[in-house]
Amino acid sequence: MAKEFIGIYPALVTPFKGGPLGAEVDQEALGRNIGLLNTHALSGYLALGSTGECVSLTDDEAVRLVGIVCQAAAPGKKVIAGTGKESTVLTIDFTRRVAEAGADAALIRPPSYFKGKMNREALKRHYLAVADTAPIPVILYNIPQNTGIVIDPGLVVELSAHPNIVGLKESSGSLPYLMEIIRRLPPDFSYLVGSPYLILAGLLLGAGGAILAVANAAPELCVEIERLFREGKISEAAERQLDLVPLNKMVMETHGISGLKCAMRSAGYEGGLARMPLLPVDEKCAAEIDALMKTLPLLEAK
Repeated sequence: MAKEFIGIYPALVTPFKGGPLGAEVDQEALGRNIGLLNTHALSGYLALGSTGECVSLTDDEAVRLVGIVCQAAAPGKKVIAGTGKESTVLTIDFTRRVAEAGADAALIRPPSYFKGKMNREALKRHYLAVADTAPIPVILYNIPQNTGIVIDPGLVVELSAHPNIVGLKESSGSLPYLMEIIRRLPPDFSYLVGSPYLILAGLLLGAGGAILAVANAAPELCVEIERLFREGKISEAAERQLDLVPLNKMVMETHGISGLKCAMRSAGYEGGLARMPLLPVDEKCAAEIDALMKTLPLLEAK
């Protein structure tokens, strides 16, 4: 059976408007961004991920946002939605709500507030309970830099046997993590890397694709890496992979979501505001990001 989720998925930003607090989701800007992204060979979109400032949204805002993304996405592009909450029952309920809004799959981070008690057995029971009841497929989300929790590689392998757990987004950037489990996963299980540094390495080792923040600002560069890999042009893919490094380093590592939104504006998209407590980049940093964006290959024609 073929993997259901392969290719490149931008981890969508949520544009806000309404003053420095970022008081309102800019629905029109979000729709325009997706309209532009639809023109690229992307496999779909992740809404309500870390890059989408999911923790800064109310549940009602989040469900409306998923509906907008599903409506704006071009036919054939899958929509994944982050549905992780701090209890199992809340995760189950919210997963049902985003499924009703049209999402094709749920990306679920580990509960982390009581991280000292989130041992292997607690996480196993949590994910199985959600997967048993979810009306859409479940994708595990390993992002220890945000949650403080690493989903044990052996647990990923065990959970992959569940018929409704279809993939993993692995955002720690650990190549050994991938190497430890890739041969132990079912052939239809989608391993999706979350680090732009590992797109090509992940594909070479058997990953199905990637969910990437930087694909909001440089979608053509991300999909070009995958296209060249699929065509067996590995050295050319490696060149494009290296081209992506400065963007990720400056934008995501140094300036975070606000830096990414600035890069999007340079590329012709609408980043909007970040919602406080995140702060915007200053004018000096914005100029540096704009200058970097102008050096990227495949963006020159914009």
